[in-house]
Amino acid sequence: MTIGTLARAAGVHVETIRFYQRKGLMPEPDRPRGSIRRYGARDLGRVRFIKSAQRLGFSLDEVADLLKLEDGTQCSQARELGHKKLADVRTRIADLRRIEDVLADLVARCSTARGRARCPLIDALHQA
Repeated sequence: MTIGTLARAAGVHVETIRFYQRKGLMPEPDRPRGSIRRYGARDLGRVRFIKSAQRLGFSLDEVADLLKLEDGTQCSQARELGHKKLADVRTRIADLRRIEDVLADLVARCSTARGRARCPLIDALHQA
């Protein structure tokens, strides 16, 4: 298939595939003399693998590490990468919960501010 067909099948833009090639995440097929590059099912699988990993929060550098383990024989290494990502996600969730608590408090304080009092939310942002 052409790069355009590959992109449509994977649900990405052509530039995404070219970007992955520049980053070394995907090989660039040879171009037969006077012809266009052709991609196959393996290439489609690779794009889908990359997008799936990204949806789970893996960076492109982390995806590159996972691709090195793609044959499935190094499950312990893949598990370690997954464990690190899980710890990172849990840390971000905890951070978001703290942010949620602070914002909820500030919004509630804004609701109780009356008259010429300064807005607690705006004041808090000025003090940060």
